Amino acid sequence: MMRFATLIKNPADWMKGAGPHSDVVMTSRVRLARNLRGHPFPGFSQERQRIELLERARPVVEQLPEMRDGYSEDYTDLSKIRKQVLVERHLVSREHAARSSGCAVVVDRKQSISIMINEEDHFRIQGIRPGLNLHSAFEAVDRVDSELESMLPYAFDPKLGYLTACPTNLGTGMRASVMLHLPALVLTEQINPVIKAIGKIGLAVRGLYGEGTEALGNLFQISNQHTLGEAEPEIIAQIEKVIEGVVRSEMTARAKLKEDHQTMLQDQVGRAFAILRYAHILASKEALNLLSMLRLGADLDLVGNCDRSLIDMLLLEIQPAHLQLNAARELSPEERDSMRAELTRARLQSIDGPGSFPPTSPTSGGTSSPPNHE
Repeated sequence: MMRFATLIKNPADWMKGAGPHSDVVMTSRVRLARNLRGHPFPGFSQERQRIELLERARPVVEQLPEMRDGYSEDYTDLSKIRKQVLVERHLVSREHAARSSGCAVVVDRKQSISIMINEEDHFRIQGIRPGLNLHSAFEAVDRVDSELESMLPYAFDPKLGYLTACPTNLGTGMRASVMLHLPALVLTEQINPVIKAIGKIGLAVRGLYGEGTEALGNLFQISNQHTLGEAEPEIIAQIEKVIEGVVRSEMTARAKLKEDHQTMLQDQVGRAFAILRYAHILASKEALNLLSMLRLGADLDLVGNCDRSLIDMLLLEIQPAHLQLNAARELSPEERDSMRAELTRARLQSIDGPGSFPPTSPTSGGTSSPPNHE
């Protein structure tokens, strides 16, 4: 099986951001909640029962065609930092990482499929793709799910569908979500009406690490809330249609910023680059917000010689557990801020400073004057 060091050394394609609409949509993710018949849900079972289920199910999961030669680890063999690294890579949930005995994760070699064993449900099967590509993510998890179901007896009711620990997952057990980078909607103060409109059609908007987390770095997760009474393709088609609308709104807001607030935009991107390039102390929240502005600058061709994938990888590498893994020890918050700044300076060394937009036509109607807040 793959070692943890190999997993970390070879980041997945979806972590580098190269899919449909990847300037706005960073990743598409689909996960299925499944349980075995005759076994209590993990939250209602004793440690002995979780270990028995793990010993029965893990070898079956490891032998699935998609998961062979992947990474597989029992949580009792994983340090707290390593588990948190998996959370920061979105390969396991925060809730699963907080558990230990009777829990494990299996990840395929491409890191595009991960299966958590004994999370809230016995299995959480997750597929990730770069950009807006929920159909592809669903096809991957659906294939793995069918293979697993042919070898293990799922808890299934003909009327209710797949039985799950939480009633909100009952039915398909599917949660489809998309990670969006929406700096222009935030800068133009249009983000709240967009979030409100999305909520009215039954979709949820969350932060970087899902439910209950803050939308740092202008990153937002949008996912379905209903899993009962609708087929999976219908849910995915509805979400993709909504996301395409949000992408259009973000692109319109970016065009408006370029046309009406060039100087303000250049100032924001320039300040972000200068701080990231020369700071010696960088808190996590500050770094995420500044990298968000630099990513916007790169997408608008304001920052020369800047590959978006470099910024996307940096967004990952500056996370607390990644810094501590790199240092091979636990770090204090002050040490993390210092190491985050050092890493960021090194990664941005090859990037040219922000330039200017090409001159606009006198008939374009735009103005380069910044908003006056005095």
